[in-house]
Amino acid sequence: MKKSAHTIDIFLQQGEVYFGDRDTHIRTVLGSCVAITMWHPHLLIGGMCHYMLPTRQPRGPKLHGRIRNSPIGFPSRRALDTTALDGKYADEALELMFTEIQRSGTRAGDYQIKLFGGGNMFPATTKPRAQHVGLKNIEVVSQLLAHHGLKVRAEHLGGIGHRNLIFDIGSGHVWMKHQVPAHSAYDHYDTREICQHA
Repeated sequence: MKKSAHTIDIFLQQGEVYFGDRDTHIRTVLGSCVAITMWHPHLLIGGMCHYMLPTRQPRGPKLHGRIRNSPIGFPSRRALDTTALDGKYADEALELMFTEIQRSGTRAGDYQIKLFGGGNMFPATTKPRAQHVGLKNIEVVSQLLAHHGLKVRAEHLGGIGHRNLIFDIGSGHVWMKHQVPAHSAYDHYDTREICQHA
């Protein structure tokens, strides 16, 4: 991956959102968290969010109703006050992304979307058929994007272990290294480097 003298390297912590231009690389490390990358292929701008939990709202029918009934416009009414939003939660992290998109004068539908993460970090203690937090994070982002009519171009979700990501906004490529722990009963130690192309 080429890196110019003007490249800005950003390390995204849990709950953070960053939006930048072609001279930006965004890095993060994921376990059960999920990262959403959004990239505009013509303007070479985009961003990433790194959320930890589906929502601060209760699970069940209330959450599904909230997704169905939330406004379609970007951003939502609540997102107009971005100080009230917390990027640790999927729904609010996405609203923060939409706010940045609106500020850039573009539309969310013009962006290529990729999803990563949602791993099971404790497979030995997860009960059969139990839905661990990684799966819940995957489920809610699928619902949110479908609600807003947005399609996913590429994804690497679920499984076990953690992922290291580098998002190059200049090219739209996402470089990912997926590491499965050696002590896992499900797999041997595995490190793979994958480039999710634009």
